[in-house]
Amino acid sequence: MDMIQKVNDTVIASGGIAKTSDFVAQGIDAKRIAKLCKDGYLIRVRQGYYQLADGSFSTEEQQLKTLIPEGVVCMESALFHYGYSDFTPRKWSIAVPRTISRRKLEIDSVPIQVYFVQKSLYGIGKTEEDFSGVILPVYDRERTICDCFKFRSRMDSETFNKALNAYANDEKKNLGRLSDYAKELRVYNKVMELMGVLLNG
Repeated sequence: MDMIQKVNDTVIASGGIAKTSDFVAQGIDAKRIAKLCKDGYLIRVRQGYYQLADGSFSTEEQQLKTLIPEGVVCMESALFHYGYSDFTPRKWSIAVPRTISRRKLEIDSVPIQVYFVQKSLYGIGKTEEDFSGVILPVYDRERTICDCFKFRSRMDSETFNKALNAYANDEKKNLGRLSDYAKELRVYNKVMELMGVLLNG
């Protein structure tokens, strides 16, 4: 098998992004990786992580899964996923623990908007959903609505109001869960007051 085919196979087997260790395991050393980057065949997306220069086999969703496994899809990206917003986000909204290394978030190939969350609140409402064939962590509907209140200052009014109305009309909403999350996230009074108006007219 020639070297290029071996590189291709390694990248594909790694889901579109291969680590240095993946290449080394296939007999491709660091010097060869550096030369492939210099020749324009590979692109380093972050230290120790590479994809094919033409971007094949590597979607933004796959890159998020591989490069920031701690990241949870949240806020604008979650709203769009659940149909609570018709505005396609220009960046991926990603929640990460406050303790995460900032270096892990230095990714040029995927535009991200980072929300730092304290460790005790990070796991509330965390679930998984399919994003274009890639399973990613995402906050559920109720956590997403609570976050809209928690990060209200970072949202425009139209997006905020549309999201709340869409949730109020969603047959899949769980008001008991919303109440529990709102208490834990310390936005209970704001959430219940406004949702009460929306639900009761």
